[in-house]
Amino acid sequence: MAARRKPTTRRREAITPETMLRVAIYTRRSTDDEHQPYTIEAQTQKLTAYVDSQPGWQITARFTDDASGATLDRPGLTKALAAARAGRFDLLLVYRLHRFSRRIRDLATLMDDLDAAGVHFRSATEPFDTASPAGRLFVQMLGAFAEFEREVIIDRVINGMERKAAKGEWTHGPRPYGYLIDPDTHRLVPHPDEQHIVKEIFGLYAGTRLGTRAIAAQLNEHGKRTRAGKPWSGHTIGRMLGNRLYLGEVGFRDVTTEHAHPPLIDEDLFAQCQTILEARGEAHSQRAAANSDYDLTGRITCPRCGSKYVGTSATGKLRRYRYYTCFTRTRYGSTGCDAARIDADLLDSTVAEGLIDFFRKPDLIIEAVAVERALRADGSDRHQAELDAITGKITTTEATVDRYLTAFENGTLDERTCGHRIQDLTLKLDQLRARQDELHQLRHDLPALPSTKAIDRLRRDLADVLQHGTPGQRKAVIENHVAEIKIQGNTLTPVYKIPLERLDQDDDGPVDTSTGPSFRTMVRVVGRTGLEPVTEGL
Repeated sequence: MAARRKPTTRRREAITPETMLRVAIYTRRSTDDEHQPYTIEAQTQKLTAYVDSQPGWQITARFTDDASGATLDRPGLTKALAAARAGRFDLLLVYRLHRFSRRIRDLATLMDDLDAAGVHFRSATEPFDTASPAGRLFVQMLGAFAEFEREVIIDRVINGMERKAAKGEWTHGPRPYGYLIDPDTHRLVPHPDEQHIVKEIFGLYAGTRLGTRAIAAQLNEHGKRTRAGKPWSGHTIGRMLGNRLYLGEVGFRDVTTEHAHPPLIDEDLFAQCQTILEARGEAHSQRAAANSDYDLTGRITCPRCGSKYVGTSATGKLRRYRYYTCFTRTRYGSTGCDAARIDADLLDSTVAEGLIDFFRKPDLIIEAVAVERALRADGSDRHQAELDAITGKITTTEATVDRYLTAFENGTLDERTCGHRIQDLTLKLDQLRARQDELHQLRHDLPALPSTKAIDRLRRDLADVLQHGTPGQRKAVIENHVAEIKIQGNTLTPVYKIPLERLDQDDDGPVDTSTGPSFRTMVRVVGRTGLEPVTEGL
């Protein structure tokens, strides 16, 4: 994603017919290729023809995205900006401005990025040149119109969806399970086969003690599949049970139409299922909220299928039981993965106690940091060769700039020729010096050995948060200090992190235990072992 930069102060000359340019083309797929002339193939063809018509222009790079123009988070765009900063091309060419961005603020950011890299920007169908103030103003105007056009399209789509919902028509997307879409009326009609499975699902949930995962497992065992042909999951069953679509309703945003199509279940059965969902904690809102109650979600990898463990729960006669369960098992039951569940209360408390115990061993921590210093020092030696080469190139380039300036002062080179060449060399120097700074940082970024006092202070702060902090504070500490939980047979082994910069403090104030980028080193040490994940039943 593009970063906001201070615009460059380098003056760039306008592009002339005699200018020799390395050109990169950027294409982006339209959201509606069927009705717009902006397919990737069409853009590429027109851009190639445009470059061929310009003397001295040559395509040296191509970047493509299949993403919305309303965001800068596009892989192709990210690569294009990185290549611009690396000096791989002189001009970035698009078919139309809105292929580049549909937001005026994002467009300004992109222009600043390209300016900082010394790269021109052009559209093959719109007459502007960003090398001039007038051209930049025109780009801003076109960007404003592109953003306005996008907002108008969004409003039209939303209004169209609301009108369809008000008329009882299916608004968008694939057909829901249990129904077909009538091509004439655009309303839902019951699917001859799937409607019976929908009724079976609601009946099983309301009439038996089967949960959503158990119902999914039963359907899978009988060879029944979802509309997409995939196995059923408890998550899919839960969403169906809470969907008022099966009562005959259609909704979009704030518009809801009753009796829009034939219902597959009645109000009483639906209400009964909602009561059971709430009582069992299987309602969607409860599942989403409950996820924050599990400190180690995503830090345990299933040894059977490789999925991550997530927080789950089951309600018994006396209390609610918390578990960490393989994600595949939560979706498809034990037929998808039969890895054992783990007692979440026991694991959370044991890992927290183990974390505090770990920082009671300052000698072990100091030794681990010393090992990390040695590893980084080895890497520093490997960077030295590149650093020497970069330094040599900088010296040579600076000497070349001096020669051009001397020739200009002596009158042997005119201002235009000398200015273009010095501008190119200055950009090259900027890139070389940026890499030189990175290499210097890598060579000198060695962690300091922590003091016993700093380690003990961190231990006390961690203990205070884990014992007296809020659930959010506790989870933040666990996320920042626990890398993973390894499962080997019936043994769980926590892998803890050492916050190097947090330990490099000499004052007596509290050590910051919040989220930060300095948690880099993972020390593979067992805090507490022997905890067995022996919960086999659903």
